[in-house]
Amino acid sequence: MLDSNYETPKVKVIAGTTGDWEIVIGLEVHAQVATKAKLFSGASTQFGAEPNSNVAFVDAGMPGMLPVINEECVAFAVKTGLGLKAKINLNSAFDRKNYFYPDLPQGYQISQLYHPIVGTGEVLVEMGNGTARNVRIERIHLEQDAGKSVHDMDPSMSFVDLNRTGVALMEIVSFPDIRGPEEAAAYVVKLRQILRYLGTCDGNMQNGNLRADVNVSVCRPGDYEKFQASSNFGDLGTRCEIKNMNSMRFIQLAIDFEARRQIAIIEDGGKIVQETRLYDAEKNETRSMRSKEEAHDYRYFPDPDLLPLEIEQAWVDDIAASLPELPDAKKTRFITEFGLSDYDVSVLTADVDSAGFFEAVAQSSDGKLAANWVINELFGRLKKDDKDILDSPISAARLSQLVTLIKSDKISGKIAKEVFEISYMSNRDPVEIVKTEGMEQVTDASAIEAAVDDIIAKNPDQVTKVKENPKLVGWFVGQVMKATSGKANPAAVNKLINDKLK
Repeated sequence: MLDSNYETPKVKVIAGTTGDWEIVIGLEVHAQVATKAKLFSGASTQFGAEPNSNVAFVDAGMPGMLPVINEECVAFAVKTGLGLKAKINLNSAFDRKNYFYPDLPQGYQISQLYHPIVGTGEVLVEMGNGTARNVRIERIHLEQDAGKSVHDMDPSMSFVDLNRTGVALMEIVSFPDIRGPEEAAAYVVKLRQILRYLGTCDGNMQNGNLRADVNVSVCRPGDYEKFQASSNFGDLGTRCEIKNMNSMRFIQLAIDFEARRQIAIIEDGGKIVQETRLYDAEKNETRSMRSKEEAHDYRYFPDPDLLPLEIEQAWVDDIAASLPELPDAKKTRFITEFGLSDYDVSVLTADVDSAGFFEAVAQSSDGKLAANWVINELFGRLKKDDKDILDSPISAARLSQLVTLIKSDKISGKIAKEVFEISYMSNRDPVEIVKTEGMEQVTDASAIEAAVDDIIAKNPDQVTKVKENPKLVGWFVGQVMKATSGKANPAAVNKLINDKLK
């Protein structure tokens, strides 16, 4: 349920020539199941393999070849449903969706129209500034992916790559609860985050492993509330579907263009035709692809080669018991356990690998200090070097050492940055670096006092200026730090200088 501390985001309103309009959006997200084998064959799902090298006889539609369900695909679909707080259907079934295209050698796609494996669920979508919306999931069903047609390798012919044919997809269908382009992108971000935490999809949009079909319609203010009360989709206007969106930015741009296109047509006296459209990123426009098909156009019928899928509650319970800690729960724990801000936990938990790295750093050091070094120093450096957290040259154990050295006053913050740089570049332990390079912070009061006395004695004019303007005391602090090669404890230096100049 939606947390009572959150406020609902403002609805996206577009001003037309005849008054205001609101956007209503529903998404169908296709997530490739992160298994090594396909849904109904043992062929590999490896990305980037030679064309048509990951194809079994059943994928190629060879006569007499029968599909055999991949149990792990079913387990991952159930796991995803549990992660989205959805109803798991113990009885589901596969149907044939019939259409003809060169990259679909069977002439049909095996899917689940009538009896999906997962029912209704929800996703809490955070929009920042304390706003959030609960987006309802209508269903999740398993289906085969199609192959890929390649049209740019020859001027007179097209090629077909069947490597993706038969790869398992989870189609995650939302209700039309999303009310603006930014919210749609935030929904996909949150859904992708949850899938990556669960390990059921890698969320790689560049490779096509996560892509969205976006349904857009427009209505007058108040009509959405009528739909909520009556479930009459007619209140929401005729929708158009924008296919195969694989970028958060393009999702937003496509929705904004499509909504304005529909408003212009309606206000000009026309009617919206329900159709499938494509987004052209170069022209920033959507264009018609084909009229929107209904279920009967695909001549759906139960797949005769597959028995109904029956799973046991005990098996579902075992999967539920193995669920990892999900983003929202991790955020709450990080705030409670480490005393972090909402911003810090949002950054640290955005990616499951980043969250794990931070926790490894923080467990044996100071949580707040660890968060500061992970977010500001490490993430900043990785971004500069175009590296992923999994490729970090400095390990979590070494960064934890560095944080502990700072917390225990062994080194100052300034020296810590030097140690970080050496460790990052040379694969050396911070403790060893500090010891061998003689970088340990000077905390001995007598040694610091000697340096302070020397600087004060040599600069009587500056002493006079400081007494007239106490803000200039920083000059003395800088000189003492310079004289001690940055090794003096800054807090001790400040206290000694202020005491002596008084």
